[in-house]
Amino acid sequence: MEQLHQSIIDAVREAGAIVRSADEDKGVKEKSGHQDLVTRYDSAVQRFLEERLLSLLPEAGFLGEEDAPNHTEREWVFIVDPIDGTTNFIKGIPIVGISVGLARNGQMEQGVVYNPYTDDMFTARRGHGAFCNGKPISVTNNPLADGISFFGTSLYYPELEDRSFAIAKKLFESSLDVRRLGAASLDLCYVAAGRGECYFECSLFPWDYAAGSLILEEAGGIVTDMTGAPLRFDHRCSMAAANTASHQQLLDLIAGCGWRGDKMGAGS
Repeated sequence: MEQLHQSIIDAVREAGAIVRSADEDKGVKEKSGHQDLVTRYDSAVQRFLEERLLSLLPEAGFLGEEDAPNHTEREWVFIVDPIDGTTNFIKGIPIVGISVGLARNGQMEQGVVYNPYTDDMFTARRGHGAFCNGKPISVTNNPLADGISFFGTSLYYPELEDRSFAIAKKLFESSLDVRRLGAASLDLCYVAAGRGECYFECSLFPWDYAAGSLILEEAGGIVTDMTGAPLRFDHRCSMAAANTASHQQLLDLIAGCGWRGDKMGAGS
């Protein structure tokens, strides 16, 4: 597994070179709506990773954001977001993650998240800790009041807009400050590396959080949905992620804003 892990890291680093090679004409198209964008580089990176990763583990399934076949019934499944933060990528904002998770029977076993612009390579194997560029990382022990809170806006689900910003406002009042990065995989890794204390989002797809959730857990954090239930990797899910000092505080704050899971449209 160690050699496979290094090979996945090498493949993701090569994918980063594709992202960095992008010219001004990124071939932007709309998917489900005006805010849901894709570029020719999203597709190119996913094709590259699908070919490379399945050459490493041919029996595995592959679940990717860009119209990849869904083979989540297999024992091993790669779960991939080729460019997490596509809008950032389009606008030239250097907060972009290439995210590769490897699950076995529904449990994350390996995770790699790479920002090709900052050269931050976040990695984890179950039971072996979490790392950034080969150096161990861990969450802080700060309570919510002494923390930075990351959040996402579940951009493609307007019915969640009011709920998302109500929770974000409470976090703004309850912590040092809030941040909206636009890349869930990096939100999770930043909490893992102690750059912030918690992160929430009302609705995400598995490729957004598969790798980052394991990296955060291996760094000593807690990752659940927004009701406190375990994550699932077969459909979209809400996200509440934090260090151990802040996680229950985050769940209590979310509940205080009236969150009731599926009834609020999150799919948990």
